[in-house]
Amino acid sequence: MRRQRDHDIYASKPLRRLLDDQLRVMTPDLQRCSGTHALLVGASLDDATPGLPMLGFWTRLRVDDKQYRGDLQAAVGEPLPFVDDAFDLVLLRHALQVVPVASLLLAEAVRVLAPGGVLVVTGVHPVSGWAPWFYWHMRQSPQVLQMPLLLIKMLQRAGLEVERTRRAGHLWPSAADAPMNHANPWGGGYVLFARKRRHLATPLRIKPVPIHVPVSGRLTPGTRRSSAS
Repeated sequence: MRRQRDHDIYASKPLRRLLDDQLRVMTPDLQRCSGTHALLVGASLDDATPGLPMLGFWTRLRVDDKQYRGDLQAAVGEPLPFVDDAFDLVLLRHALQVVPVASLLLAEAVRVLAPGGVLVVTGVHPVSGWAPWFYWHMRQSPQVLQMPLLLIKMLQRAGLEVERTRRAGHLWPSAADAPMNHANPWGGGYVLFARKRRHLATPLRIKPVPIHVPVSGRLTPGTRRSSAS
């Protein structure tokens, strides 16, 4: 019953609309991302990668109970099966609120993010009209909505620079058709952008070496002997 309930909420019309609103909010910033590899970890069964022409290759994972499925399979409670600094962009779309330990996935996202790369985190805001609705649908699951302020502090301690956090979507979840409201200071979802600092090059300390200039015994006219010694 719990697995069916979890899948139903991300197939519901309100949450699909919220995912679309968050995508529209993040797209202008994502289009400036460049590199060769990007990672998407999502909660939706049909979560599609954003169309970003400057990023060449995507790896997609979906959280399915205690497993990552998609382009590869792995256990959710284990480290992501990628080397350090592997991705120029990491996108966590509602993934933190469907894994058993959100801090573990966040730490792994930072680990596999390349220096200078961008991390984007989206989710349902815990201080919004969406929170009671979300908890009711997920009441048999252990997930907890993540407060963006706490995520910011965790990312800053990990050495990332948080560039911006925005609210998105409607104030309340509703299945009825309504005009789109993408960026909204009271929206039910959030979009967080952070960048991993590049490694600083250590400057070399060059030891000065005295240079001896040979002086011939014959001086040019007008040259003082003291200036040539």
